[in-house]
Amino acid sequence: MRIGVLGAGQLGQMLALSGYPLGNRFTFFDTTGSPSADIGETLCDPSGATLQDFLAQVDVVTYEFEHLPLPLVQQVAAHKPLYPSAEALRVCQNREAEKSLFDALNIPVADYRLVDSAEQLADACRELMQQGAAAVVAKSITEGYDGKGQAVLRDPAEAQQAWQQIGHARLIVESFVNFVREVSIIAVRGREGDVVFYPLAENHHAEGILRYSLAPLPDVSASVQQQAEGYIHRLLDSLNYVGVLTLELFQQADGTLLANEMAPRVHNSGHWTQNGAVTSQFENHLRAVQGLPLGATDAIAPTCMVNIIGTLGDVKGLLEIEGAHLHLYGKSERPGRKLGHLNLVAEDLPTLLERVEQASRLLPGAPAPQFSFVPS
Repeated sequence: MRIGVLGAGQLGQMLALSGYPLGNRFTFFDTTGSPSADIGETLCDPSGATLQDFLAQVDVVTYEFEHLPLPLVQQVAAHKPLYPSAEALRVCQNREAEKSLFDALNIPVADYRLVDSAEQLADACRELMQQGAAAVVAKSITEGYDGKGQAVLRDPAEAQQAWQQIGHARLIVESFVNFVREVSIIAVRGREGDVVFYPLAENHHAEGILRYSLAPLPDVSASVQQQAEGYIHRLLDSLNYVGVLTLELFQQADGTLLANEMAPRVHNSGHWTQNGAVTSQFENHLRAVQGLPLGATDAIAPTCMVNIIGTLGDVKGLLEIEGAHLHLYGKSERPGRKLGHLNLVAEDLPTLLERVEQASRLLPGAPAPQFSFVPS
């Protein structure tokens, strides 16, 4: 099948790498002016003028990035099968719409307010703190990711500075959650409504950027896994979704999960599945998009994804680690830039943790790995 991908970054490239063995061919449509995918054919066109040329070359379309012009995506959907749908993209592009959907589906979230000015931000901060929040997180309604468009406030007096820093006309303000850990669940829904789930992964962020994702977790009860599966299943069915969906969650001390946000695509926290699961998230996304049977999602061994940020570090040393699988994106070094990731696989959890520590020491600026199940 000829598959079109809106966006031409590393996620699209990894989709193509998983799709070629299935007999697929890929065309990318880049709207940013800076594509990094180096496989298949890429049409670089921020204006959208060559969209018809793109559509003529593909049978079905998906996307690897949610920050796309919605009118362009809706135009694509009018001419070609598009998975996930434009409606799923619309919701995931807008935190207000996303939170409204969570509320409608009874998916619990942190207490939040919507504000349109610095004064309203200060009022919301004051109100949420009076209700027990030690701090609040202000986020832009649209466009923010990897920590961008966000600010943490510990005093209402910080509202004016935060409002100017974020620079958006409307913000969502959330109570800071006192969580045990951040986790994510990745699910795949096929064209006929069939759904499979991957095991929960624990995620460690630093400065708003994901650094480590580990799965399967040794201390996740069946009830917590089922709780996460129930939440994401509601989202999939509500949106009549096709493809991979990711739901990021906060796990509290009592095991309760609060939804943070969702992503309508293959996700950084699911990269571990490339080498640690029976079927990767990338292959399963393509299976869903094409109407093929979904693959098994079982973990085959303890696995940790280590993001490579800013500088490549000691590549030779990384590859000398037993059980290491290196995935580089072909990007030049730059502070804060995702250059690739390393999947570390081991026969048991203690061995895996040793390998993660070893890898972190070979990556300049990498934070020390921390996981909730490891005593500090």
